[in-house]
Amino acid sequence: VCLLLHSLQLRAWSGSGLSYTGEGQTSKHRRPAEDVIPIIICASEERVGATMATIHSVIANTEANVFFYIVTLRDAVKLTRRYIEKTKLKGIQYKILEFNPMVLKKKVKPDSSRPDLLHPLNFVRFYLPLLDISHERVIYLDDDVIVQGDIRRLFGIYLKKGHAAAFATDCDLPAAREMIQSIGMQTTYMGFLDYRKQEVKDLGIDPSDCTFNPGVFVADMKEWKKLKITKQLEKWMELNFRQNIYSSSMAGGVATPPMLIVFHDKFTRLDPLWHVRHLGWSPDPFYSTSFLQEAHLLHWNGPFKPWNYPAVHLDLWERWFIPDPSGKFTLTRSDKDS
Repeated sequence: VCLLLHSLQLRAWSGSGLSYTGEGQTSKHRRPAEDVIPIIICASEERVGATMATIHSVIANTEANVFFYIVTLRDAVKLTRRYIEKTKLKGIQYKILEFNPMVLKKKVKPDSSRPDLLHPLNFVRFYLPLLDISHERVIYLDDDVIVQGDIRRLFGIYLKKGHAAAFATDCDLPAAREMIQSIGMQTTYMGFLDYRKQEVKDLGIDPSDCTFNPGVFVADMKEWKKLKITKQLEKWMELNFRQNIYSSSMAGGVATPPMLIVFHDKFTRLDPLWHVRHLGWSPDPFYSTSFLQEAHLLHWNGPFKPWNYPAVHLDLWERWFIPDPSGKFTLTRSDKDS
């Protein structure tokens, strides 16, 4: 009976689109204890150095027991493990999980001006219940994030009853308003959904409602499963695949709109200092240095990434950068900086 149950479990898991790879876990990297803070982060082959900078910033600013679930594709498993084991990160607790992009078949098509936003790992956040973890609460972080505060404060946020996640809205940060207006960024649903489509009109969402960025959030897995969040997200992905209901030309991607639809008016708000973003939307600085130093978390969302050039506030990111022992991930800097 035990063998039969084990076989069925493996068969069910193999079809889920996510699997565990033993290369990311040794006897030292055992399954985390009950008091752990689980963090989910992705590591693509072309941006693995960014992921390591994020991890480094987290562990350097907390004494908490943190466990990293690093989700990657098959071609980056060995690279990710080597990056950890051959650098100062070798003492972290982690597990590498392999994502199968086939789970996205007939759900995503190339209709964005930024191909990086269509990377399969950009949709891992939709499939949290399929990950090989057993926690009631998790933190999800994008790889272009630097954590300057104690991650325990983010993890300890109170989630309202019936809410599966907590996000920071695009209207809660006064220091960002002038910058957003000057760049012409979209901060409302009108910038992400095509209100000419009947399916969007039927949602009854005010197009002027404020949006949120899903690159940083705290998730209640029990509520996520209870509300069938993943199924809801897939529904809108499949509908967009057939009918193009997202305004992706303005929004710059197809991973954010489903989250905005499913979580509209159904999420807890994070302290905006735990998600100071838009640092990657312009090569010119808009935030003051003093403000950024007070921020608990910085996010370079946008096309101007801090490992490339041009970009802003490179010093705040580069202090956490750890050189790739394989030499594959390198920084791009101006000639005068080299």
